[in-house]
Amino acid sequence: MRLDKFLKVSRIIKRRTVANEACDAGRVSVNGKQAKASQEVKPGDILTIRFGNRDVEAEVLSVRDNVKKEEAAELVRFI
Repeated sequence: MRLDKFLKVSRIIKRRTVANEACDAGRVSVNGKQAKASQEVKPGDILTIRFGNRDVEAEVLSVRDNVKKEEAAELVRFI
C-alpha cells in the first residue's frame, strides 16, 4: 500500500492530500530514510513523522485497504 494512503487509513494524518504534502515536504521517513508518498509500506516498517517540533514514531503492524474507525489503532503501534 502507498505511504500516503496508509497514513490516511490508519488515521495518523486526517486527509490523503495532507499526507501527500507531508511526504513531499520531507517530514516523513520510513526505516530512517526520507520517503516519497508513493513508497510501499509493509508490516514491520518504522515510520517517523515530524509534526511541528515533535517527532512521532510508529511501527506498522498490518496493512489493510479499508478499516473501521475502531480498528484503525490495530494497524500501528506508537513507539
